[in-house]
Amino acid sequence: MPKVRSTRETGKPDDTRRIMDALRRVVQSLRLSARAAEARLGLSGAQLFVLQKLSVESDLSVNELAERTLTHQSSVSVVASKLVEKGLVSRVVSAKDARRLELSITPAGRAMLRKSPMAAQERLLDGLAKLSERDRGQLAMLMDRLTEVAGMSEQDAHMFFDSASSDDASAGGATTAAAKRGGRRNSANG
Repeated sequence: MPKVRSTRETGKPDDTRRIMDALRRVVQSLRLSARAAEARLGLSGAQLFVLQKLSVESDLSVNELAERTLTHQSSVSVVASKLVEKGLVSRVVSAKDARRLELSITPAGRAMLRKSPMAAQERLLDGLAKLSERDRGQLAMLMDRLTEVAGMSEQDAHMFFDSASSDDASAGGATTAAAKRGGRRNSANG
């Protein structure tokens, strides 16, 4: 493993520490937002984020909602189902296409949102939107590379602080895409 040079050696803040601090700030903001949503509303951070997206645009299919939340449809489907069970979102057959199910926020969901803080995911998306297209592209490339060299690129990217993905982590490690296809957990993680 290469030696990480300290601030004393270089005379400037260590890049590795700056990166770790930035990641800590993001994770901490997401965690605090999720805890606030749980304490105030009884919702996970992911549920609050989905509810906020549906308050802006209703009558979305699961695939459309996944696009709006920048997540996989299987992840957002689980979160949306929990919101339907709580009566905060409705799932109805489309009047235009009987094969299509549409998700909409209910009056109870709108009332819940009036009491809610802004989800940290929204602040993160707002910040990303303020970056230039070039900077976003570089950040995406570098984050992909970081997860690859850290051995994290095969993990499913669940919604932030969704209880289903928390269950995976508490069960001894994240489920990887490859392991899920084989019906087993990543052996390196349990």
